[in-house]
Amino acid sequence: MADGTRRPLVAGNWKMNGLRAAAAEFEKMVAGAAGIAARTDLLVCPPATLLTALAALAKGSAILLGGQDCHAEASGAFTGDISAEMLADAGAAAVIVGHSERRTLHAETDAQVRAKATAAWRAGLTAIVCIGETRGEREAGETLNVLGRQLAGSLPDGTSPGNLVVAYEPVWAIGTGLTPTVDDVGKAHGFIRQTLAARFGTAAGSIRLLYGGSVKASNAAELMAAPDVDGALVGGASLIAAEFLAIAGVYR
Repeated sequence: MADGTRRPLVAGNWKMNGLRAAAAEFEKMVAGAAGIAARTDLLVCPPATLLTALAALAKGSAILLGGQDCHAEASGAFTGDISAEMLADAGAAAVIVGHSERRTLHAETDAQVRAKATAAWRAGLTAIVCIGETRGEREAGETLNVLGRQLAGSLPDGTSPGNLVVAYEPVWAIGTGLTPTVDDVGKAHGFIRQTLAARFGTAAGSIRLLYGGSVKASNAAELMAAPDVDGALVGGASLIAAEFLAIAGVYR
């Protein structure tokens, strides 16, 4: 659990879901966020097509908006890609980079994730860097080795609590309904904290670490009570206002 010096963050990743009609559900989130914001930061990462519209609805509210990915370059001949600067211009405050679906389906490397995190900072965005092991890696006892390698390769120099959030998402738990035990989550987050401290010193104690992977209202309290867990990166449940707000409402 967050140690009191780190403000909890609950972030929603809508993935490739949401048409203009989703604005109605988002407005419910905005309405319900006021009572939660005193204790917890809230972030929603919709598809890029909805970012500007939802940013307008969120203006003056307790909810921040983010992107789901960005290109490493600020502009250029990269058809179909979106730069961090474009996300910032559309109203984003943060961007997810290195999500396992990007690493797996688009073969993104740690070096590419690192370049995207650097691009996020260039545009004034917080980088939410995702790391996590596959089921095969976990069964082989390689979880901590994988996390250490991804942290070393994905985080740029210059990391600070103000520009980075790390999200631990075991790949085998994303969208499967499976979740690691609280003890497993605590061990993974403790290792991440120690690894950050070895590289970045005392600043690591203020970097927020999120857990992601089949987080829902029914298991959020237990998962977010694990040591060194400062919130959640929520997938499918973040599409439903009542679920998302209930998860964020764990912090009272």
